[in-house]
Amino acid sequence: MAEQKLALKFLTLKDFDIKNKKVLVRVDFNVPLDEDLNVTNDKRIKESLSTINYLLEQGAKQVILMSHLGRPDGRIVEKYRLTSVCKHLEKVLYQKVTMAEDCVDIKLPEPKNSKVVLLENLRFHPEEEKNDEAFAKKLASYADIYVNDGFGVSHRAHASVHAITKFLPSCAGFLVEKELTVMGKAMSDPDKPFVAILGGAKVSDKIKLIDNLLARCDKILIGGAMAYTFYRAQGFSTGTSKVDEDGIGVANQLLQKTEKSGKIILPIDNVVADKFSENANTKTVVIKDIGSGWMGMDIGPLTINKYKEILKTAKTVLWNGPLGVFEMKKFSRGTEEIAKYLAQMTLKGVTTIIGGGDSAAAVEKFGLASKFTHVSTGGGASLEFFEGKELPGIKALENNCSKSIKKKKLKKQEKKEILLKRKKKN
Repeated sequence: MAEQKLALKFLTLKDFDIKNKKVLVRVDFNVPLDEDLNVTNDKRIKESLSTINYLLEQGAKQVILMSHLGRPDGRIVEKYRLTSVCKHLEKVLYQKVTMAEDCVDIKLPEPKNSKVVLLENLRFHPEEEKNDEAFAKKLASYADIYVNDGFGVSHRAHASVHAITKFLPSCAGFLVEKELTVMGKAMSDPDKPFVAILGGAKVSDKIKLIDNLLARCDKILIGGAMAYTFYRAQGFSTGTSKVDEDGIGVANQLLQKTEKSGKIILPIDNVVADKFSENANTKTVVIKDIGSGWMGMDIGPLTINKYKEILKTAKTVLWNGPLGVFEMKKFSRGTEEIAKYLAQMTLKGVTTIIGGGDSAAAVEKFGLASKFTHVSTGGGASLEFFEGKELPGIKALENNCSKSIKKKKLKKQEKKEILLKRKKKN
């Protein structure tokens, strides 16, 4: 569980003197665009503003931002250019942002003309995802200090996240610091009772997460398609519900493992449909009554009430994965009602953490994203963090910090030796 302690082991923005320094910031501007290339959800862009504004307020000579967008696979793809993102950033930052023609082998504009620069898509170069050191060194050549404020990519060992820390003094931005501080406490020292809510499709994809949480949580509430795999493991019919066939054995092992503790709680009723459609015929049934030709789409009212009752005494709640097909209004009630209930709990001082990905999309859709203690910007990164995995981008910051501390100690020792030599001469 080394990574849960890293919040204490890397440098942050406030450890550096920013004045008159060029600062290179890895942000995560991998945001959704519509057909006209307009940004449709700018949460990740807005989350970067506190770091960018702080750097400008502290007198940075120039702030150079770098990000990826989509998966262009190491080649230039027009729809993945960051031009639209740059224009949107200007609107929310209230500051001119210069768009660079590429991310390497370019001459940046003079700082007096462009305080903020956004480099072109990092993934237009295959060296980025290969964690190529020569590529990272080119990026590092632009600046005096490197800041990782892209938590959503910190689980990747990519050049702009990992290798680059070998060439510049490095620290975490405010977003990364917040992500790790809030989520780190939940995993290492949560206020109890600690309840996790897990949705999503595949049990086999979340086995490490469930195992890691079982050692820390008082209860784990299951929802979404994952529930039907657990039902099958118990021998129930699930109709045409989505079942992770490879995860049935895993689900059975987890149920046996927690039989005495009763930590894993499954839905007791479900909203089922005769087809995967907003126009489907629906009904609410208990577990044993999911008939042939029917598929589970949401948790039912009895389950909603039961989950609220369990959550009522919680002091820390982690939510990863929606409880139903929330994208369709007819099947969004379970996810929305639990989200609203957690929002009320937050007002009472309960720590509520939404673990990124579809969970974050759900609370955004319901207009509740600002009502929780923390909504993670990292889908895969937050999942791996909660699984207990080491995040390469954070480990790189830790290593950089260790080197910086050693250098400072070495300089102090050198000063002592010089003073001693002077005393001997005198």
